[in-house]
Amino acid sequence: MKVSGFTIVRNAIKYDYPIVEAISSILPLCDEVVVAVGKSEDDTLQLIRSINSPKIKIIETVWDDRLREGGKVLADETNKAFAGIAPESDWCFYIQGDEVIHEKYLPVIKAAMEEYKDDKRVDGLLFNYTHFYGSYDFTGDSRQWYRKEIRVVRNNKAITSYKDAQGFRKNGEKLNVKQIDAVVYHYGWVKPPEAQQAKQQSFNKLWHDDSWMKKNIPDVNEFDYSQIDSLVKFNGTHPQIMQERINRMNWKFSFDPTQKKLTLKLKVLLFIEKKFGWKIGEYKNYKII
Repeated sequence: MKVSGFTIVRNAIKYDYPIVEAISSILPLCDEVVVAVGKSEDDTLQLIRSINSPKIKIIETVWDDRLREGGKVLADETNKAFAGIAPESDWCFYIQGDEVIHEKYLPVIKAAMEEYKDDKRVDGLLFNYTHFYGSYDFTGDSRQWYRKEIRVVRNNKAITSYKDAQGFRKNGEKLNVKQIDAVVYHYGWVKPPEAQQAKQQSFNKLWHDDSWMKKNIPDVNEFDYSQIDSLVKFNGTHPQIMQERINRMNWKFSFDPTQKKLTLKLKVLLFIEKKFGWKIGEYKNYKII
């Protein structure tokens, strides 16, 4: 069985992306990792080159910043990375620049890849998600966070990145997937407040025009983490590869998990989700088989 990883990145240093940790977390499972490095305003290219592994395969790209609707440029770049994967690979492991896999899940993921390698009904593997917010001590538990997404797909070029690169489609149709007992740790909302605000001001341009930006993104120096509806305390362990970054954390964030900023309707929906595991109205870009 051969496995290729793939990812995209641009301005990782400027916007404080844990891209090295993201790539390093999947390296043990991969025979190669294709990294599409967009032309950056910082030393992102050198940062990726500094990863000490012969498995890294860099593709230098230029993002088309005219694609400002629905984050399409992200899917465009992801497809460039996907196209660079070795044709003999069986599985392709997609990781985004703010996602990290805990080492405890590597055996589970590998076992699933082996189990379904020859089952052509299975287009991909579905992962659960944990979204960290504000600091490494809190995770989001309200309805605004997506719970699952595909992160391993078969090496089939009929499969392409979908919309803003959150998921995948095959010939325009949802993928048939198997749910696996593995979790992606998403750290996109854990940055120093100034880096988070800079990211908001830049990243939202991939979805929206200038008038939307002016109306919805405040012109301030630091992101206000306090405007969140619901969090819970994280009592687990972080991936080992993240420990150095966590130890360098130089900002403070406090939150009272008992104070929920939710309407009565949202409180009821959240109760149902936690009690029965049913997220009413959940968007699912996949078919579980």
